[in-house]
Amino acid sequence: MDNQYEITRTQPLLDEKGSLTERGYTKGLLMDYDRAAIKANPMRIKEWDYYLVTTKDFAVALTIADNSYMGLDSISLLDFRIPWENTNSPMQPFTRGKKKLPSSSANGSISVGNKNYFIGFTHSGDHRTLSFFMKNFCDGKDIKGEIRLENPEQDSIVMLTPFPEKETHFYYNQKINCLKASGTVKFGDEEYDFNRPDAYGVLDWGRGVWTYKNTWYWGSASGEIDGVPFGFNIGYGFGDTSAASENIIFYNGKGHKTDQVSFNIPMKDGREDYMSPWTFTSNDGRFEMDFLPVLDRASCTDVKIICSDQHQVFGYFSGKAILDDGTEIEVKDFLGFAEKVFNKW
Repeated sequence: MDNQYEITRTQPLLDEKGSLTERGYTKGLLMDYDRAAIKANPMRIKEWDYYLVTTKDFAVALTIADNSYMGLDSISLLDFRIPWENTNSPMQPFTRGKKKLPSSSANGSISVGNKNYFIGFTHSGDHRTLSFFMKNFCDGKDIKGEIRLENPEQDSIVMLTPFPEKETHFYYNQKINCLKASGTVKFGDEEYDFNRPDAYGVLDWGRGVWTYKNTWYWGSASGEIDGVPFGFNIGYGFGDTSAASENIIFYNGKGHKTDQVSFNIPMKDGREDYMSPWTFTSNDGRFEMDFLPVLDRASCTDVKIICSDQHQVFGYFSGKAILDDGTEIEVKDFLGFAEKVFNKW
């Protein structure tokens, strides 16, 4: 496995010039993020917490983001049995860090909202609580929910990614998979019960200074195979990832680092055909999957200066994942997602 540099010591994230002190990956949040140490244009700073909680049948996603020139608070409800989804994302201009997102994923709580909605992420040591409501979420119906995520000692994937275009641009990102979930979500008269064995969450915790134009690919899944917590994180596309990829397999709390994974999105008439079957292949043979899409959570915003074209495709993975010791995990109809996102932001 080439160029998978693991950082093992705690230190400040940025040096006195505002550049990353190291680049590569860790399996825990070792580096100290300090927004005040950033030397780039403060309007380029982007910070967010994104939680996705899935079962094989339905999911909920929650975002609190402060992208400096704009803030975004988002609630998504997805039902893969129909399939159906709705996303409602109130935005605010020029938040400039006023949301005060925590400087670490290991502690700190945050809440946002007004009389029409509320989103709160509470960190309580051994668990996290996601609370939310929104009036008139969809078709005149309100939504409300509370999800508890267990917070065990386990590996995650943390990336320290520089952008070669500018020394002071970087992405500091942690993905925590396999957070056991419980709770309920009520939408109108319908109740979505997350008190079931396959209910798991993932946290995408992102802090950084991004370049204006970029494309990323990201895939993730969390659940159980034969009663054992299993999940993965895959992706690529932005920044200089020569020091390490973000590809990793999680099994029973341990992370098994892999090399490169390719997203093979089918094409039709010269464009991506997101709802046809995909495949995923790896240069080390440790992540080989078929992917059967069921729902494309697509959104496209184009106001020239700001553009976002997103396809977050949910579906079922089948194939094999190979752990560090050579153990092969057979994966069959395992709910997850894979996305391609293009941003000018």
